[in-house]
Amino acid sequence: MNNFIKSLNIDWKLAIIIVSIIISAIIISKIIRWLITKAFDSDNEKIKVDPTRYKFFKNASSLIIWIVALGALTLQIPELRELAITLFAGAGIFMAIMGLAAQQAFSNIISGVFIVIFKPFRVGDMIQVGEAEYGVVEDITLRHTILTNFQNNRIIIPNSIIGTEKIVNNIIEDEKICKWIEVGISYDSDVDLAIQIIQEEATKHPKCISNLNQFQKEMEEPQVEVRLMSFGEYSINLRAYVWTNDAWNAMRMHSDINKAIKKRFDNEGIEIPFPYRTLVYKKDLPPNAKPH
Repeated sequence: MNNFIKSLNIDWKLAIIIVSIIISAIIISKIIRWLITKAFDSDNEKIKVDPTRYKFFKNASSLIIWIVALGALTLQIPELRELAITLFAGAGIFMAIMGLAAQQAFSNIISGVFIVIFKPFRVGDMIQVGEAEYGVVEDITLRHTILTNFQNNRIIIPNSIIGTEKIVNNIIEDEKICKWIEVGISYDSDVDLAIQIIQEEATKHPKCISNLNQFQKEMEEPQVEVRLMSFGEYSINLRAYVWTNDAWNAMRMHSDINKAIKKRFDNEGIEIPFPYRTLVYKKDLPPNAKPH
């Protein structure tokens, strides 16, 4: 057994140093991440704080520690040290190659830093990136941002893509949201009665709030405004502007109000039409006639 170990020709001192560096990197990374989490929890108990920077710095700290560990390993292992010296000797060519190879990675990192600094969104915000579906920001890493949609799927978007796309943020600055309730009624229905029903059912909903300013209140304007938007092919199209506290309430409120409006329309004779098609048959052509 001893002869076998000797035949391996292992530099045990170097092996111990390498293992120590790796274990130290793991331990230090976990300690720093734990300290950042502890600091966030402590601050969050006193005041509600934004977790965005904490999460980003926690992810960045691990990267920095492993870069330092890789540098230490390079200095300890002769083969890697010689390779590093060779690469630095041709630094110009090396940097050009690395620049091309890591262009996208650096772009993601820089975009992630800009997201944390300028805060177009934060962890916990509900956003839409470009034409993608809405999702809640779960985490912002050095490379990508993670969204959780309403189906509990994780949407992973590179930071560089987010940096160039249009972002719709439902929560930043003011969480109130105006939800459109759009209904089509038949041309035979009473428009004024339909508007009244929509206003009453929307206002009754517990999540519906008033967004009227003082002047509008003095003028006794309705809490829910309903407008006739267009004359459609087979319906008169109405739109109600209903306000609620945040985007989380908007979807449930929209569904509840639609249901209540449908019941009231049925009870009071307001028709929600569906497409009608009128078929006109020409007279039968003579047997020998050819259609044109």
